[in-house]
Amino acid sequence: MALPLVPRAIANQPWLPMIVSSILAGLGFLTLYSAAGGKLTPWALPHGMRFGVFFVLALALSYVRPGWWKETVVYAYLGVMLLLVVVLGMGVVGGGARSWLDFGPIRLQPSELIKPVLVIALATFYTHMPPSNIRTFGALWPAGLMISIPVGVILLQPDLGTSMLLTLSGITTMFLAGLPLMWFIGGALFVGLAIPAIFPFLMQHQQERIMILLDPSQDPLGSGYHITQSKIAIGSGGITGQGYLNGTQSHLQFLPEQHTDFIFSALAEEWGLVGGLFLLVCLGLLLWWGMRVAMRAKGRYEKLLAGGLTSIIFFYASINLMMVMGLAPVVGIPLPLVSWGGSAMMTVMICLGLLMGIERQNWRDAQR
Repeated sequence: MALPLVPRAIANQPWLPMIVSSILAGLGFLTLYSAAGGKLTPWALPHGMRFGVFFVLALALSYVRPGWWKETVVYAYLGVMLLLVVVLGMGVVGGGARSWLDFGPIRLQPSELIKPVLVIALATFYTHMPPSNIRTFGALWPAGLMISIPVGVILLQPDLGTSMLLTLSGITTMFLAGLPLMWFIGGALFVGLAIPAIFPFLMQHQQERIMILLDPSQDPLGSGYHITQSKIAIGSGGITGQGYLNGTQSHLQFLPEQHTDFIFSALAEEWGLVGGLFLLVCLGLLLWWGMRVAMRAKGRYEKLLAGGLTSIIFFYASINLMMVMGLAPVVGIPLPLVSWGGSAMMTVMICLGLLMGIERQNWRDAQR
């Protein structure tokens, strides 16, 4: 509903995600500024500029009719898959994985683009499927193939974190589509029982991450260093923190990857429990809004798309937070809109843009 004395073009905007995403990016800007010793470079200023660009991109995407993505998803899926294959042969290595394509000043990670594209593809697939077939094997294997192909290519990079997030968001979309619950329970039990058999075939650093998760103290200066220092940083923040620009773990370089994977630890050290809870409330508001968009959507396609896109943001946040608290292996998942990194920020803003487009569709449907 348009606010009084406010132009309709301004009033009829999805202000909640726009404001909350700006706050999260602002928290990232402040933390990156502190992590660099009170300097805008090399992280804070580019982070703010990227968010400005992607904010405009998300707003532009919100004006695209949601059904248009359904009509073009085949080309998008094949195009991103081609980029993933190109990465294996020509990609740039970073963080132990060959995941990036270097275009001079721009470095693109195609595995980030496949996340929203996969959700669109799955939502489209289940929208065209007759409800009577949703509990048959025909509803399972094509979706499984759509997920497993990009996951397999990403594992070859190798990028365990991205493949894990992609799998979880894809499975969530399948669950929302109405596939039998027992299939998911059975799949989870199978994976749990298969872990001991798969473990010997994992790379050494992947095995170390799992073992360190169980007991970080077995190698506190080696493989367990990240988790140990992260816990120390979070704990030292107390209730109100050590004060902005006064974090000892981060400023004395004890906390590794404080600008990317462990940025929440740096934030919690300086802002304490109060700052950490404020960040969690912002993330919670964003996820609540995404779920509300999904529930208010009238079409099956829009509901599945909104639910799947929201799950991407949820798994970004949950995996990262569990990782920095020692509840999940360190797999290189950034904190959405807060961590340094353009590709991940682009993915989250694309998801928000598509969700805002569905919300605009909801408004149009409500006015009819």
